[in-house]
Amino acid sequence: MNDLTEKFAGKFTCLGFPTNQFGKQTNEKDWELLPMLAHVRPGGGFVPNFPIFTKTEANGEGASDLFKFLRSSLGAPSDDFKGQGSDYVISTKNIIWTPVTRTDLAWNFEKFLINQEGKPVKRYSPGFLTADVAADVEALLEHGPDALG
Repeated sequence: MNDLTEKFAGKFTCLGFPTNQFGKQTNEKDWELLPMLAHVRPGGGFVPNFPIFTKTEANGEGASDLFKFLRSSLGAPSDDFKGQGSDYVISTKNIIWTPVTRTDLAWNFEKFLINQEGKPVKRYSPGFLTADVAADVEALLEHGPDALG
């Protein structure tokens, strides 16, 4: 996400929304998020160049209004999960929210692209490389908010 933010500086912004709903992999407190990114995962002194929000819920009864809106706008990722195999499919033992719906995010790093008018225009699976979102961002910047249909 840092690369996208740098590539499209001043024209595009990434927003990060951590959640602990997927494998309970984000159980640190909000104030621990940035040090964890820098020193643990991904580590190596990583510092995001985009806003990271407080932990939120993306699925279930406690889902934030933002994620309710995103999921209702784009019910499933647009890519076909090539190369994801069974690793992408969330095991029922890892679902810790209710109710479960067909529009739920399935795992960390699902991405949503929002156009210049605030409309969600594309949803990507966790396995879709963030760097590959650049082509769609370029299309929006070059051809306007309706470029992706």
